[in-house]
Amino acid sequence: MKLSPQEKAARKAAFRAMSPQKKLEHIVTYYKWPILLGLIALTVLGSVLHRQLTQKEPVLYTALLNTAVGEDLERALTDDYLRAFTYDVRRSEVYLYADLYLSDEADELNHEYAYASRMKFMGAVSAQKLDVVLMNREAYTLLSESGYLLPLDELASDALLGPYLCQGEVVLSDNTLDYLLGETEAQERVTRLRTNAVSALGMPLLREAAFDGEIYLGVIANSPRTEEALRYLRYLAGSEAA
Repeated sequence: MKLSPQEKAARKAAFRAMSPQKKLEHIVTYYKWPILLGLIALTVLGSVLHRQLTQKEPVLYTALLNTAVGEDLERALTDDYLRAFTYDVRRSEVYLYADLYLSDEADELNHEYAYASRMKFMGAVSAQKLDVVLMNREAYTLLSESGYLLPLDELASDALLGPYLCQGEVVLSDNTLDYLLGETEAQERVTRLRTNAVSALGMPLLREAAFDGEIYLGVIANSPRTEEALRYLRYLAGSEAA
């Protein structure tokens, strides 16, 4: 209902005559929902703006498989790489999946953790959000046999990475399941060696780390950031920033 000018003036005068407490009660009573909706809208808007201003763009996705690193080495694997190539660390990041455990022989205690890690790993690969992996020998064998690693033959003459190249077995065909099910009389497993990783222990940035056993670096075969991944490997091998 539209108020007349006289009614509006009367209401304004009545409001001005109220005590501060009465004014507050009046506002809460008659304007509670508009105020609440306004506050919700401001909160949502602030959250969106904060996310837009602070969200970082991944330059590279990396993962630690069956191994762990200390804070100093983690910084060298992430922020120090960004600074070496003049990325803005406030807007960019090297995303690191830590504490992933891959094994075909996980004991009962580690079985669920190994299964969850495998699912996370496969999800990252399927989404093309995994580029470089730092892994122990067991993880390297699993990834190599399954064809997850990019062939690195072109790096044979690379002055930095060539000396670190190593070969892993890749399974071309395997009828083990059919053999176990009795659907074939002979078990056949065809493999070949492929240059698909680099030995990381001798690399300058990793030499002092207390790794337990052999450690390798590999590039995921379906990575859309292959050039960045190879530059990352050269960085770890001791290259200078571009």
